[in-house]
Amino acid sequence: MHFNGISLEDASRVATAGRRRTAFDKLWQAHHVGDMPDGRSIIFIDRHLVHDLSSPQAFAGLVEGGRTVRSPERTFAMADHIVSTEPGRSEDTVPGGKEMILALRRNAARFGIRHFGIGDAEQGIVHVTAPDLGLIVPGMTVVCGDSHTCTLGALGAWAWGIGTSEVEHVLATQTLVMHRPRSMRLALRGRLHGGIGAKDLALHVVRRIGVQGAAVGFLELAGELVRDLSMEARMTLCNLGIECGARTAFVAPDEKTLAYLNARIPGLEQDVAALERLGDAGSDSGATYDTEQTLEIDLDAPQFTWGTNPSQAVGVHESLPSMDAAADAKARQVMQRSFEYMGLVPGAPLRGQPVQRVFIGSCTNGRLSDLELAAGVIQGRKVHANVKALVVPGSQQVKRQAEQMGLDRIFTEAGFEWRESGCSMCVGMNADRVAPGERCVSTSNRNFEGRQGPGARTHLASPASAAAAAIAGAIVDHRELT
Repeated sequence: MHFNGISLEDASRVATAGRRRTAFDKLWQAHHVGDMPDGRSIIFIDRHLVHDLSSPQAFAGLVEGGRTVRSPERTFAMADHIVSTEPGRSEDTVPGGKEMILALRRNAARFGIRHFGIGDAEQGIVHVTAPDLGLIVPGMTVVCGDSHTCTLGALGAWAWGIGTSEVEHVLATQTLVMHRPRSMRLALRGRLHGGIGAKDLALHVVRRIGVQGAAVGFLELAGELVRDLSMEARMTLCNLGIECGARTAFVAPDEKTLAYLNARIPGLEQDVAALERLGDAGSDSGATYDTEQTLEIDLDAPQFTWGTNPSQAVGVHESLPSMDAAADAKARQVMQRSFEYMGLVPGAPLRGQPVQRVFIGSCTNGRLSDLELAAGVIQGRKVHANVKALVVPGSQQVKRQAEQMGLDRIFTEAGFEWRESGCSMCVGMNADRVAPGERCVSTSNRNFEGRQGPGARTHLASPASAAAAAIAGAIVDHRELT
């Protein structure tokens, strides 16, 4: 892709001539304001996203201290975690949620912050809405009181989750105080066979390296498997960066990034300065991170989690691991607890395991391309009589686009519930929950004990795999239905 006669590759070569800095070096230097006596640094924040669950206490602290929001134009508020997704929803639908939803609206109005509440045409999950609206661009620092803010690193931004006290600090100062984190580059090379997508890749990577395999503040994902992914698929991959220990995951911007942004930001293709910044947003040739690792991958089967953390995953045709696979006594204890909670037996097949719930949505897999994948499996089929299945678009914009394509009819005619946008069953903090003891195939990001409700048994999988489970009433290989 060329703009004004300049290619992104040429801009990158010019911008990096004579220097060898990683992408993180550049982001750190560009946002470093100063140093504190205790060794921490002050970092400027370009974009602050707040939502209904993590912001009320932060705003209350701001008011109590007599402070105001430093940069309201850089702050965006979205109701997503505790909102109802039922048709005809209101602020009263979720017990206990009304106060937090109204608090977000009041705080946004008080401090002049753009608010995406129930009834707003652009309301949705914060990590879906923000990139869709062009609020995130390469080179930005982005924070939100949500650990899966790492999703936005797919756009070449340094994006990470923060706690409530940090939310208050950013509101008041538009900065954060922090120690410089360690950084890592993980290159993914190899092949994804037909029908295998970004969610399968992400679960496989977490399985390979473990939940602390990338326990760093900044993880750059590189290699041909990453470059070959679409932008929305990269968001899925980055979304699970936190599940292998990284506070943020990052993909260097390229022509795909630019094309994605051009479709959302009018006039970007005429902005030569923006193009030059894009060209300098990745790591220089020869620059090295604190840690470098390469995974050779040949993935030929859909992946499902079987346990209670995302690293406990297998291919659909594999048997569940035996207890002998545990590295030590502690790992054996963790495995035993996972098997007991999930009601599974070591060494048994996972394929064919009956399920009662299916959830398609979340900031991991609630984008239009995810719904298209699921609809491709579902079209012309019916949901199994023993399954309750929900489709929850990641945003109202995604919902409108899906309806324009007729995807909603494919889902509803098959027996799925077609919902309004929100976090829904991913987090179990609203009305969408899995009943105790029920087994759910979910396109979300965490399978912790009780994550989708007390006693819920969650199997993480791709949109295609979740759709196939809804049709079969069991865990199956979706490729056998298409």
